[in-house]
Amino acid sequence: MKKIKLGLFPKVVIAITLGALLGLVAPDVLVRIFKTFNVFFAQILKFIVPLLVIGLVTPSVARLGRGAGKMLLAVLALSYLSTIGAGFFSYGCASVLLPNYIEPGELTTQIAGKSFAPYFELKIPPVCDILTALVLSFIMGVGMIFTNSSALRKGFDELEAIIKLTIERAIIPFLPLYIFTMMCDMSATGKLATVMGSGVKVIATGVVLSICYLILQFIIAGVISRKNPFRCIKNILPAYLTGFSICSSSAVIPVTLDCTIKNGVSKEIAGFVIPLCGTVHMCGSVIKLMTTTIAVMIMCGVDINPALIMNFILLQAVAAVAAPGVMGGVLMASVGLVESILGLTSEQTALMMTIYLALDGYGPACNVSGDSAIAMIINRFFGKKDGEVAAVEEITATED
Repeated sequence: MKKIKLGLFPKVVIAITLGALLGLVAPDVLVRIFKTFNVFFAQILKFIVPLLVIGLVTPSVARLGRGAGKMLLAVLALSYLSTIGAGFFSYGCASVLLPNYIEPGELTTQIAGKSFAPYFELKIPPVCDILTALVLSFIMGVGMIFTNSSALRKGFDELEAIIKLTIERAIIPFLPLYIFTMMCDMSATGKLATVMGSGVKVIATGVVLSICYLILQFIIAGVISRKNPFRCIKNILPAYLTGFSICSSSAVIPVTLDCTIKNGVSKEIAGFVIPLCGTVHMCGSVIKLMTTTIAVMIMCGVDINPALIMNFILLQAVAAVAAPGVMGGVLMASVGLVESILGLTSEQTALMMTIYLALDGYGPACNVSGDSAIAMIINRFFGKKDGEVAAVEEITATED
């Protein structure tokens, strides 16, 4: 008999449902036990995030190398601009739209009821804060490129493997339990109805915003590459639907490659741009994260400071480089920034994570589809020169 393996999304749905039901009937002792685990796991998350950034961003930067030349710089620049553009787009739209159907401070204006304290709290200070981890990652990554330090690069490659193993085997498997304990606490304290009702609205808003941004990307790419943007959107639909269904940007690369070639991009350039963008271009995930974070801040009555939001978006786009290859990578890489820059508490961050994970597919779907738009722009400037195409073939062979 084959074992049935549930993905993260079904597990999250089950955790939300069971937590909501059990919270209605569970005795206070049991709820406090769950609360103790919730607080402990939140400390683990705070500890692991800086290590995640150092262990994943550093080798990613080092692998970029110096040999790819102008095309590499162009892809990196476009990917970063697209990612931060997605952040500002979702921030602006969410700030205007969400207050119309989410009551500001609705979680803080609930009728006072029970509150549950953990039986004990274990403080686990992180090795460093998230900003220090980001700066250190880029110093080390760029340093390895220019010094060609093979020993140091091997060490960071091994650290990357350890961090990925920790995330995949110790953090991600316990996320549904973490969400279960939080939902149980919310149900027991009478806040669940508000959270669930608003959560559906937040998810719907994120889906709509991601589609609107994707259309905007293809309109810009179509104008620059002199192609019909709506025909290109039609061609990329298989990649979008695949990304939506399997919730992974990297796993959709073969489908995205095929769709991108149908949009008139040469095989050589598509073969270089699409895998690279799968590492550095996370526009859909940023839209998803930004929309969810703004919603939680509104629901919890947290002041939305535009200067802090700008700082968060610029740094979060960099932190997203750590996402590929790790399930929930963008979310995990952003937890520290949400708390250190925007000032969300552990409970508010847990709520953000719950809404973020409730429908995971539309972020990766937007990511992979946007990769094709970037490839169209790169093809416009680099695809028509024989010398450049030959250089791409050499670069691709070197990467392989």
